[in-house]
Amino acid sequence: MNGALTGPNIPANILDRTFRLNPPKTLSRKILAKITDSFEAMLARASLIPDVPVYDNRHFPWAAEVEADWRKVRKELDEVMKFRDKMPSFQDIVKEVGLIQKDDQWKTFFLRGIGMDCEENARRCPETMRLLDKIPGIKTAFFSILSPHKHIPPHRGPYVGVLRLHLGLLVPEPREKVRIRIADQTCLWQEGKCLIFDDTYNHEVWNDTEGYRVVLFVDFARPMKAPFGWLNDRVLNMATLAPFIREAKGKQAKWEKKMYADKAKG
Repeated sequence: MNGALTGPNIPANILDRTFRLNPPKTLSRKILAKITDSFEAMLARASLIPDVPVYDNRHFPWAAEVEADWRKVRKELDEVMKFRDKMPSFQDIVKEVGLIQKDDQWKTFFLRGIGMDCEENARRCPETMRLLDKIPGIKTAFFSILSPHKHIPPHRGPYVGVLRLHLGLLVPEPREKVRIRIADQTCLWQEGKCLIFDDTYNHEVWNDTEGYRVVLFVDFARPMKAPFGWLNDRVLNMATLAPFIREAKGKQAKWEKKMYADKAKG
C-alpha cells in the first residue's frame, strides 16, 4: 500500500485485476493467489454485463430510480451528520481496513451488511432503506464519510462477485479535487448521481478540499449467467460464516448499543 499510483506512475498492467501492490512471496500464498485469480476470472467471464473497471449506468435500469430519490437520502444524511464525530472509523468495524487506514478520518454509518444487524441505524433512515430496496442483489450499504484532506491509498476489493455503487450525497467544492481513480480512469462524484464500478480493480481516493465528502456506499451482486449466478449467491451466503464478518457484526452491534444508549442519556 506504499505510495500513490498517479499519472505516469500508474503501472501498465493496472487494468489487470490480478495486479497486486504487494505480490505474495511464499509458495503457498502464490498458489492460493493463482487459484483465487482463476476463480475470479471465471466469474468475470460469466458476467451479464461487460467486464470493465467503470460502468455506464445504462447497464442498470434501476440506477435512474435511485438517483430520482437522492434528496430524501440527503435529508436523512444531514441528521446523521450531526453526530459524525461519534461514528466509528471504518477499521473499527472491519478490521482489515486497518491495512489502508490508521486515522479516524474515514467514518461509516452502516445500514446493511452481510451477517450484520443494523436495525437502530436503519430505523433512523426509512427513506434510505426504501431506496436500497430498489437495488437488486444488495449486500452492503452505509454512508461513507471522508474528512477534509483525506487520502485512501491504492487498494482493491476482496471479491469479484459484487459490484460497487457510490451515490453522491455531499460533494464539496472544488469538485475536481474530490476524486477516485479506478484502474487507469479518474472519476468525479456528483451529488444525486450514481457511480458504479468494479472495486477488484486497483483504486485510490482523494478529498483535497475543506469539506466532507459523503456517498451512499453499496455493494450488490454482479449479474451473472446461469449457473454462475447461483454459485455466486452461495459464496456470498457462506461469507456470513467467515470470522472477519462475524467479528464485524459484533463490533457494529456493540457500537449501535453504546451510541444510542449515550444519545438517550443526553
